[in-house]
Amino acid sequence: MNDENRAPQVIDMRSDTVSKPGPEMRRAMAEAEVGDDVFEDDSTVNRLQEYAAQLLGKEAALFCPSGTMTNQVALHTLTQRGDEVFLHAQAHILFYEQGGAAVLSQLQLRCFDSPDGTLDPEAMEGLVHHDDDVHFAPTRLVCIEDTHNHCGGVVYPLEGIRAVRAFCDRHGLKLHLDGARIWNAHVASGVPLKDIAAPCDTVSVCLSKGLGAPIGSLLVGDAPTIALARRARKLYGGGMRQAGIIAAAGLYALEHHVDRMADDHRRIRAMAERLATVPGLEVDLDKVQTNMVYAGTRGTGRKAAELVPLLAADGLWALDEGMWTLRFVAHLCLDDADVEEATAIVVRAVERLS
Repeated sequence: MNDENRAPQVIDMRSDTVSKPGPEMRRAMAEAEVGDDVFEDDSTVNRLQEYAAQLLGKEAALFCPSGTMTNQVALHTLTQRGDEVFLHAQAHILFYEQGGAAVLSQLQLRCFDSPDGTLDPEAMEGLVHHDDDVHFAPTRLVCIEDTHNHCGGVVYPLEGIRAVRAFCDRHGLKLHLDGARIWNAHVASGVPLKDIAAPCDTVSVCLSKGLGAPIGSLLVGDAPTIALARRARKLYGGGMRQAGIIAAAGLYALEHHVDRMADDHRRIRAMAERLATVPGLEVDLDKVQTNMVYAGTRGTGRKAAELVPLLAADGLWALDEGMWTLRFVAHLCLDDADVEEATAIVVRAVERLS
């Protein structure tokens, strides 16, 4: 890897958010035409929003600084205070957004668990609350996630998304997709982006994970919903001025970095297959579907947090995801040699423990 993209002698697999823009993306940023996006006259932001909406088959899009903001803007736009939201028990909205649904929109979350990040409409069926009973918070919204981060980066099957849509239609509910890594889902499954997005009222997509832009996410949906979302973005402090400089990076990423994700998936699969053979590590290969591998460490006798500094000492940065789990993520700033060396570092570290 180019020294510009990481500190010397370090292979950073903590997340796909750690990638840095290369020279072509930086050039696009430097040359971007800009305006004032709060007044909706930044031409580069407008082009990014139009392009993203077209890719996902929606009427409109809204550029925001982060995926947390696009998720929270969607929740705020599609609900009212005191409403109930159904979502997975390990969803990003629940785990990593500081209780924003409660703090910002005063929502009640009802959680449903599963090993693969999917929601079972049958399990939700008898728990929907409507306005006719004053005892209950009315159910308004269902949220799903694709790919599902905390469940290993797995793809949400299209038939499953459509089944949740049918459930929503039966009960008059809205459906939001946290599609931060929808690009990975599309590349891994071969399902067109428009088909993944079609059942959903709103979709949040990230530009700064696998696509490698330095900042930014988008919320897409129909035009009236995105108009309301624009108000919520301003309320949350997300109105930006000459944002074309960062929007240009997102445009470049969408035009150049989607198809290449297949390389990330291939590399992480090879890493997972090797780690699965190491005594003391546990890898569920069925869940290695995109650019992440989760490795259980219980068999080594060491908690994941104890292994992180051991790996770092040998030049590999990883994350502990829970007490007994390490996470490794491939991204565009790592090549075959990097991932092969990272795999060797893990193997050597575990062998030393035994």
